[in-house]
Amino acid sequence: MPKTSARLLSLLSLLQARRDWPGALLAERLDVSPRTVRRDVDRLRELGYPIVAFKGPDGGYRLDAGTELPPLLFDDEQAVALAIALQIATTTGAGIEEAAARALNTIRQVMPVRLRRRIDTLQVSAVERPTIRPNPQVDSSVLTALSAAVHAHEVLRFDYTPAPGVDDDGVPAPPRRVQPHHLVTWGGRWYLVAWDLDREDWRTFRVDRMTPRTPTGPRFTPRELPGGEVAAFVAARFMGSGGAGDWPCRGEVILHLPAAAVSRYAHDGVVEELGPNRCRLVLGSWSWPGLAAGIGRFDADIEVLGPAELKDAFAHLARRYANAAADAPAPPPPVP
Repeated sequence: MPKTSARLLSLLSLLQARRDWPGALLAERLDVSPRTVRRDVDRLRELGYPIVAFKGPDGGYRLDAGTELPPLLFDDEQAVALAIALQIATTTGAGIEEAAARALNTIRQVMPVRLRRRIDTLQVSAVERPTIRPNPQVDSSVLTALSAAVHAHEVLRFDYTPAPGVDDDGVPAPPRRVQPHHLVTWGGRWYLVAWDLDREDWRTFRVDRMTPRTPTGPRFTPRELPGGEVAAFVAARFMGSGGAGDWPCRGEVILHLPAAAVSRYAHDGVVEELGPNRCRLVLGSWSWPGLAAGIGRFDADIEVLGPAELKDAFAHLARRYANAAADAPAPPPPVP
């Protein structure tokens, strides 16, 4: 590879690694002059990368968002992680299965052979546990529209299909008007928690029955949920007024996993979407160590929000597992 091309790839990798880069620091990392950095930035701009310059004592460069997605550069581990995530996405039931499969095929075609072999050895098949109520598919565009309204605090209008068996006089119902507050999952289904403007009360809507209308309405000031937090509110709605307190131990954590991936295995837990790869989980158990072990099975980074008993249980299990690992018998010697 020519030296200039290799340097451009290195520059692009650095720009993707953090938001702002002082020009002098880029020159130092690439072992070139600031003038060469400026020329390389111009070359990347010609290739379609939206790189903007910022002024100041440490003026430098930033890889900005553009109207089109330019070619991206991933290291080996990022490429493999992306491919695995796309395979898992084809089993989430969030309405993105076809798009995820097409994206996976695109990524695989441009992968080096050494990485393609690693991906091809991992094949994910979704096997659903028996259930009397299948989880309905949700259109990803609906999830995106609802999430945008929640984050922007904008009034939402939508048509709502009643549940099967509900009396219907044949007259189309007027669109619902709500202030959307939280997009959550419960038992493998997506729900919107919102303040109903016409009924002046809190309501929980099934997302698979919603058809959002555009445009959204004016911005609103978020209200405080009864009980102060969404997990307790949703648990009470689905389990009855005393349902959330049935477990003697109940804790709240943030998992570094998509909400759709967690909700499929959270059973009676409450899952709230916080971002593409973060969600809040509220779960109950008969003991604090049992609750910590149940959360640990998700195999993801965990942030404990409370209570203190749950943190103590994680520390207790950590010591127990460390002792178990220390007492494990040594592996047998290799066979000559």
